[in-house]
Amino acid sequence: AAHGARKMEDYGRFLALLASTLLVGFVSVILSLVWVFHYREGLSWDGSPGEFNWHPVLVITGFVFMQGIAIIVYRLPWTWKCSKLLMKFIHAGLNTIAMILAIVSMVAVFEFHNAKNIPNMYSLHSWIGLTAVIFYSLQLFLGFAVFLLPFVPVHLRAVLMPIHVYSGLTIFATVIATALMGITEKLIFSLKNPAYSASPPEATLVNCLGLLLVIFGSLILWMASRPHWKRPPAENAKILRPIGATPEGTEVESTMTNSSNADKSDLRINTEAARKQNIKFDEAGQRSTM
Repeated sequence: AAHGARKMEDYGRFLALLASTLLVGFVSVILSLVWVFHYREGLSWDGSPGEFNWHPVLVITGFVFMQGIAIIVYRLPWTWKCSKLLMKFIHAGLNTIAMILAIVSMVAVFEFHNAKNIPNMYSLHSWIGLTAVIFYSLQLFLGFAVFLLPFVPVHLRAVLMPIHVYSGLTIFATVIATALMGITEKLIFSLKNPAYSASPPEATLVNCLGLLLVIFGSLILWMASRPHWKRPPAENAKILRPIGATPEGTEVESTMTNSSNADKSDLRINTEAARKQNIKFDEAGQRSTM
């Protein structure tokens, strides 16, 4: 019972964190729209500044918000009953949409620059941004090839999984860093009268947007790095059920029922053992099989 309560509390904590993350991400997207519609020239596709404005809006919507959700999609406890393959398709699908939005956002900048005779690819923002898009597309392609197509042997998937995870999180963090550079650059270029240094309302709004992007990123990275929120491997899916119901048909349960004097601490030790075993399974790369 104590363990069940602890599981519920953990589940509640996860939900609170998820809700906060979604709220911060959603508000970031809204602020990017307020910025371009209220303070800038809105959105258009005609070589005007309105075309440039697709860049921040699509990057924040796709490359930051959607990529963040794609990263934590396996962690949602109510999806643990879904097949791993379905979850892989959702993960890949969200990342693919984010990728398309990121590419469109870059096209918008190049077209705008060319229409206005502004040089391309001179800033650090553009260098790191292009690098992030290239690595993201590579990550997407390799993710499909290794984890979705059935040709790669399980042991190779197990070797590549930690690299895939590390690369994904690094690209995500880099995208947020690049977005911060981009909005700073844009404010310095755009705010002439009053200047950025005079802290007009636009500057305050966009600085707050940057702050929210950092908070969103740190929440996603926190959720992605907690080992106890990992999707359990298929064999052990019943042991780590979020609702804390008693596991059925697992060796943990038979140990409990066979010894009539099994007290609560025994149960806790058994469940802990199961969780440790779970982590071992994870490290063996069982989760990366279909």
